[in-house]
Amino acid sequence: MPINYGLANLSHYAFVVTVMAYAVAVLAFACDFAFGPEALRPLRPAREPAADLVTVGAAERSPGTGAPAAAPPDAGTSPPGPGPAVPPAGAGAGRDDRKTGLWVRAAIVLTALGLVAHILGVVSRGLAVHRVPWGDMYEFVTTVTCVAVIFFLFLMLRYRAYRLGLFVLGPVVILLGLAETVIYTPAGQLPPALQSYWLAIHVTSITLATGAFVVAALLAAVYLLADRHARRAAAGLPTRADAIFRFLPLPKVIDQLAYRTVVFGFPLWTFGIIAGAIWADEAWGRYWGWDPTETWAFITWVVYAGYLHARATAGWRGRRSAYIQLIGFGCLLFNTIVISILIKGLHSYAGLS
Repeated sequence: MPINYGLANLSHYAFVVTVMAYAVAVLAFACDFAFGPEALRPLRPAREPAADLVTVGAAERSPGTGAPAAAPPDAGTSPPGPGPAVPPAGAGAGRDDRKTGLWVRAAIVLTALGLVAHILGVVSRGLAVHRVPWGDMYEFVTTVTCVAVIFFLFLMLRYRAYRLGLFVLGPVVILLGLAETVIYTPAGQLPPALQSYWLAIHVTSITLATGAFVVAALLAAVYLLADRHARRAAAGLPTRADAIFRFLPLPKVIDQLAYRTVVFGFPLWTFGIIAGAIWADEAWGRYWGWDPTETWAFITWVVYAGYLHARATAGWRGRRSAYIQLIGFGCLLFNTIVISILIKGLHSYAGLS
């Protein structure tokens, strides 16, 4: 069927509106750090160590009681001890007893409006090309970022971790900006090898998993920064960016959110690899051929499996598990960017020259 260039142009303009809305939302989140009600209040006294176990709706609770259960020692949490009367990272943010300020509400509304435009851009691109809109690198990036924002908006509202939006939407704005400038690909037909119903099955699961992994990696990076800040504050060492980290959720809360995000994405990634193997058998007559993309998809799976295994059996929490997760995300980025663009293989459908 012929390309509908009217819808293709609508998709492009919708993505431009999306970038603008997300960018203003990032600015609103930043203004909340600088001018929000919490920023204008004097620093509150440090909480007791036991109070730090209360989280934003993500607390581990004792079965049948609803009371917070004692948490095991965490390799990534700040050790108790004397320190300055400065609340640890997250002591004033994301609590059930805290109301959202004007800047946060404005940022959430802008994020929601941007997401509506984002979904419109993805859907209109699919209607323009009469297929699922993730057949090249441009379509993949725009769809993955849409999934990431949907997933994070759910986490933000579910666990009231509003201020993490600054750290998630910022990279999304950069990725969408690059998609609309550097890697933009005009609407076109798919190569014959991709014209299969397996595209909707295999790539959809990979796209959903990648969106979740993007959010998890950003949360892991924020966790490492917040945990370092909390440790330095607890040790009485000079710290930087107090105006940011004292409003974020506790490091252990961020770590738990990152873990739950990976738990959501890992089965989707596993299913995507299995579906890809079945599609490869139909298209090329073999389930697995160690193509570069296949190889790195498997390496990524192994690293994320190691991350989940380390947390479940060895009890790794905090920094060590965050490093493993970031290694897995690095493998995913290497596969998506370097392998897809620079290395020729059976999966070289990035759409870039």
